[in-house]
Amino acid sequence: MHSVEEYVFRLYDLLPPARAVSGAIGLDRAGGFAVVNTLLVGFGLACWFVWVRPGRRPARAVAFAWALLETLNGLGHFALAYAAGGYFPGLYTAPLLLILGIRLLARLLRGFSRAVP
Repeated sequence: MHSVEEYVFRLYDLLPPARAVSGAIGLDRAGGFAVVNTLLVGFGLACWFVWVRPGRRPARAVAFAWALLETLNGLGHFALAYAAGGYFPGLYTAPLLLILGIRLLARLLRGFSRAVP
């Protein structure tokens, strides 16, 4: 949902890093943004199926990294909207990222404190 909101409201035209990454793969920025976001979602799914779901050794670190990334992404969209003085692409779904990221971080940290003597 978040990537769709960013695409529909053209984040790739408004945010310089998104503009650079989207244009760097040899397509128009809209197409590049769609490809990059599809790869990012695919990478997230690969992390889930390869490390987290089977409970492999790096599972906790991978889950922690994703939770931190999503939390920072949510906070970043609030900061961008504040700086813009209004709506900025991704703002509507940022609360979902923030809530889910913080909940996952809290769960991971609770589990970590139980594992450490």
